[in-house]
Amino acid sequence: MDKRKHTNEWKRHRVQALWAFLTNSYLAGFVQGKIYRGKLKNLCVPGLNCYSCPGALGACPIGAMQAVIGNWNFKFAFYVAGFLMFVGALCGRFICGWLCPFGLIQDLLHKIPFPKKIGTFRGDKALRKLKYVILAVFVILMPLFVVDILGQGAPFFCKLICPAGTLEGGLPLVLLNQSMRGAIGWLYAWKNVLLLVTVVLSVIIYRPFCKYICPLGAVYSVFNPISVFRYRVDKEKCTGCGVCKKVCQMQVDPVENANHLECIRCGACKKACPVDAIRRF
Repeated sequence: MDKRKHTNEWKRHRVQALWAFLTNSYLAGFVQGKIYRGKLKNLCVPGLNCYSCPGALGACPIGAMQAVIGNWNFKFAFYVAGFLMFVGALCGRFICGWLCPFGLIQDLLHKIPFPKKIGTFRGDKALRKLKYVILAVFVILMPLFVVDILGQGAPFFCKLICPAGTLEGGLPLVLLNQSMRGAIGWLYAWKNVLLLVTVVLSVIIYRPFCKYICPLGAVYSVFNPISVFRYRVDKEKCTGCGVCKKVCQMQVDPVENANHLECIRCGACKKACPVDAIRRF
């Protein structure tokens, strides 16, 4: 069973790594310290992938939403909203488990040995609601109402919180551009503190950013129960052994709810089931 689990896990990591490379394959950006600004940048990628990453070929849907929600570019705003709904309705949080580059980074960090890994704790369930608050406040309300003299909002989540943006965009651009190094201030320091905290927590807790912070995961989670790609448990086959619940690192019980809002479709429960009672629709 453990062998099957690890085989599936590394297969998933290979898919994650390949997708991360394909969507961040503008290698000239890393050499020149510049951001790709070609036509592909008008398209969103499904995972949380920073627009400012020197290698990024597409736009992060959360960053794009913040950029257009407070201005008059309704055409692009409808595109981003439609993109999120289409991807969510098709895949749900499968994107989180298989295609998000920052999800891969957290997965790999959690493999680092640590004396005591934390699965859950008091307040864990309540804290998971924080990502919905962040989505509402920092991605929608603040860019919509906290605007400049021209009526333009700012990408507050990217600017104040997102550790993925710091890792993928902020750090490489500052390291590659001397002029930027002279302009960094308290905000850059704050974002690096958040990144460091996220890295440390990722070693101890499985995917803390996905569980508690990520607004993109919050969007996709709403579609989990109705997405085209979802799980079902064959009650006639299920023996109630509890193995599926035990192996789930997102603390989901597939027998109770196979399409829980927190399920990232990693497939660990399906592979671990000794009677193959868990199936994909």
